[in-house]
Amino acid sequence: MSRKWNYIYCLLLLVLAAGCKKPYNPQVISSNNHYLVVEGVINSGNDSTVISLSKTVKLSENVSTQPVTNYTVVVEREQAGVSYTLQSRGNGKYDIGPMHLDATKKYRLHIITPEGKEYTSDYVEVKQTPPIDSVGFVPKNNTLQVYANTHDATNNTRYYRWDYSEAWRFHTKFQSDFIVDAVTKQIRPRYPSENVYYCFTGGNSSNIIIGSSAKLAQDVIYQGLITTIPSNAEKISVRYSILLKQYALTKDGYQFWENLRKNTEQLGSIFDAQPTQLTGNIHCTSDPAEPVIGYVSITNTQSKRIFIDNSQLPRDWLPKYPYDCVAPDSALFFNPKSNLREVQQFIINGGGIPISAITSDGGTNGYTYSSESCTVCTIRGQVQPPSFWK
Repeated sequence: MSRKWNYIYCLLLLVLAAGCKKPYNPQVISSNNHYLVVEGVINSGNDSTVISLSKTVKLSENVSTQPVTNYTVVVEREQAGVSYTLQSRGNGKYDIGPMHLDATKKYRLHIITPEGKEYTSDYVEVKQTPPIDSVGFVPKNNTLQVYANTHDATNNTRYYRWDYSEAWRFHTKFQSDFIVDAVTKQIRPRYPSENVYYCFTGGNSSNIIIGSSAKLAQDVIYQGLITTIPSNAEKISVRYSILLKQYALTKDGYQFWENLRKNTEQLGSIFDAQPTQLTGNIHCTSDPAEPVIGYVSITNTQSKRIFIDNSQLPRDWLPKYPYDCVAPDSALFFNPKSNLREVQQFIINGGGIPISAITSDGGTNGYTYSSESCTVCTIRGQVQPPSFWK
């Protein structure tokens, strides 16, 4: 009997404890502080420089970023009075064409808000980025692992960062050979220019990718992991391309990106590193106590593109279509069993996409059809291939 009452007593304590819970709303969640975030690399070589400016947002807000416009963004050379002004392109983007900076000089970024508040980065040396030796891939553990090889024969780089843009060709679940004419409201065959079976789309890297050879005798990065793609990903179902960009970092720049990576990508368990304060090289000269997020590096960009065909991958890798697509339905011009004009109801008026003709005795009695998401690739891509596509 005593064990029974002990059990009931413990159960009551748990219920009471649950009822005494209070929501935890630390001040940082509701703080209205919007700090400047500076992203980008000052390109010293033959490529354009693109700097993105935004403000931090509250964790409780629905938006993930707050781009800022109408700022003045200038690259300045130390002790020479030489400057380069970037142009605002909207959505927080500022850019300028190739500047061909003097590798023996130091440069900084100077930002002025419309209200006159000023931000500057430290003067930074120009780092030379060595070429990418190769970009490769290997199937491993039901994933496709894309890697990079690089080295610096002079042993002067040691610290590296990469990002990438990717593009891929894909197709819909079903190929639609017919279309509802916008003028006549009748079903007709598609013209070649109206094909919506194959499309192209793409994206950019979102993770922080860094590497270091500081602990090695030679400045070599061998098969540094760039990205991992699941074996059933649609992006590798037909043809995939990745453009890898490589940047040399200073030791301080590498430490900044390493801390940022730990703070944003490695806080999922009790064994991960504790959050650390991010110390970049950008400061608010109008208010030195105001935090600024970002690190300005100056280097030339090295890049390399590769293409990966599905035929180069394991044959048992089958892509997973992103939408649930059941077998196509059938629609007759007139169904005597239901007394319905199904083509008119489900396709012409109902928005179904005609796939193939249903024929009998040499005539067309109706069409098979499916949803737009299963037959029209342009809802998430474009038919025209990118300019670089082979």
